[in-house]
Amino acid sequence: MASKTGLRPIVTLRSTAGTGFTYVTRKNRRNDPDRLVVRKYDPLVKQHVEFRETR
Repeated sequence: MASKTGLRPIVTLRSTAGTGFTYVTRKNRRNDPDRLVVRKYDPLVKQHVEFRETR
């Protein structure tokens, strides 16, 4: 049986706007070995900002 954290670990994406808002998602380690950077909506500043992977 495959392990839960093997190829697709759960990662936390934290807003770079300094609001502390986070998203939780999974990523593929083979396709994205580095930390993820994604532009997503931050409802506290009411605009799209960069979210970076935290550990």
